[in-house]
Amino acid sequence: MAILSLRGVSKSFGEGPQRVDAVRDVSLDFERGEMVSLVGPSGSGKSTLLAMVGGLLTPTSGEILVDGVDIARLGARERTRYRRDQVGFVFQGSNMVPFLTARENLLLVAGFGGMDKGALRRRADELLEELDLTHVAGHLATRLSGGERQRVAIARALMRDPALILVDEPTASLNTELGERVVDALAEEVRGRNKACLMVTHDERMAARAGRLIEFRDGRIRHDGSVASDEAARSDRG
Repeated sequence: MAILSLRGVSKSFGEGPQRVDAVRDVSLDFERGEMVSLVGPSGSGKSTLLAMVGGLLTPTSGEILVDGVDIARLGARERTRYRRDQVGFVFQGSNMVPFLTARENLLLVAGFGGMDKGALRRRADELLEELDLTHVAGHLATRLSGGERQRVAIARALMRDPALILVDEPTASLNTELGERVVDALAEEVRGRNKACLMVTHDERMAARAGRLIEFRDGRIRHDGSVASDEAARSDRG
């Protein structure tokens, strides 16, 4: 069974002549271990879709099933628990606390919810090692490079072992080389830890590093396919 299923999901804002249909009747399935790029022009609906999957917005209609549970029907307290325990967010800005170290930033966010402190410290050290950040674990956030901050943000998103990783423009402030390293590190963690990841990006080079690409246009799915098959088709046409 898919870890995440969308069934006829729509989202509208406003009423009457001011109504905007941001997402229109979207149905999709996402499997564990799958990294998916969501692409499209500004206003196409991709970020709205990401916010609904993350429990930050409620769909106007349709179902969003995570492990078979429709999160659109959760109450406020259950939705907060869902965001805390089942979703890891990585945003364009790393949003780190500047006067804390890289390791402390991981422990601060993960400490909410009563997890064992010893287990949290071990998990933080494990993730820092996997993402090649052990050497900066004790550095303040202000001393980290852009690529290091984004890798810390990935580690932080994984601290509570969420089922879903939701990523919004993670490389917008990075050069191409650093961006590729960040996305590759994220993809390795997603596949190695059997998560599902949705990444919104405007950068075609970063989108191509995922296994699957979904293009949005005017709130609808214009294209959904594997990156490998898409590249092969372009090569054949060439």
